[in-house]
Amino acid sequence: MPLVAMDEMLADASRGGYAVCYCESWNLESLQAVIEGAEEMRSPIIVGFNGGFLMHPSRSKPENLGFYAGMASTVRNASVPVSLILNESDDFSQIASGINLGFNAVMVESHHLGFEEYKALVKRVVAFGKDRGVFVEGQIGELPHGWNGVQDNGVITDPRLAKLFVDETRVQALSVSIGNVHIMTKGKAAVDLEALRRIRAAVDVPLVVHGGTGFPVENAADAIGLGVTKFNFGTTLKQVYLAAMREKMAAYQEPMNPHPFLGMGGPQDILMAGRQAVKARVKELIQQYGFAGKPSRPV
Repeated sequence: MPLVAMDEMLADASRGGYAVCYCESWNLESLQAVIEGAEEMRSPIIVGFNGGFLMHPSRSKPENLGFYAGMASTVRNASVPVSLILNESDDFSQIASGINLGFNAVMVESHHLGFEEYKALVKRVVAFGKDRGVFVEGQIGELPHGWNGVQDNGVITDPRLAKLFVDETRVQALSVSIGNVHIMTKGKAAVDLEALRRIRAAVDVPLVVHGGTGFPVENAADAIGLGVTKFNFGTTLKQVYLAAMREKMAAYQEPMNPHPFLGMGGPQDILMAGRQAVKARVKELIQQYGFAGKPSRPV
């Protein structure tokens, strides 16, 4: 089926009292896993790639976004509703390229930008995407990172600033900071639902929680009731992928035949093990966040 506009998908989630997960991919196996998991659960899903990772300074050169958009073009054949997002990019040329290559949603990153510079960038993206039917997500506040223990308290979203930002940019969704943590590799974040309540009172666009891996699932229903219709997951998917690959890799020793371990798809295949592990985790998330069996459009 064609890509579903994310504003429609999130509006359906709001009416239905659930949230849709964005499950971030990084290669072919992970993308297949996310789509297969959603199809097996008969559920809508948001797929995509992290623009900031694809042009990270640690790379010898930025990745060619066309390869990733080309992989993602297969989502149009999914049997469930899918939206395709270019996540966390602060580079207008990459964002414009992604839109032209077929991403129907973008999330504009603010981490390295001052408020006025960020606001101007988001306005530019909204204007560029408007006639192309592209959904734009912005953010106010800053999440702490948690890959080596939570390093700081981040910046909780200011409701007044959030309203100003949404009104001026016409952004269609707002990512919020309420104690949620980016890249939390163990433990759970201490989220502030009262802060979320104040944000909801100030703005009426769909709210988004990044750092879903560390978000306490027991608080999910309350967050959804306060306007969160999208949760982002990446870290947990890579964790299960690496664990499954590590287990399979231990069985390979030279000069064994390498083909069963890479590319044949059987019980020894390392990449297939990673794919199956990610799919299982995606299905768990779909169940936990309340949208199993709830496609947002007839299929």
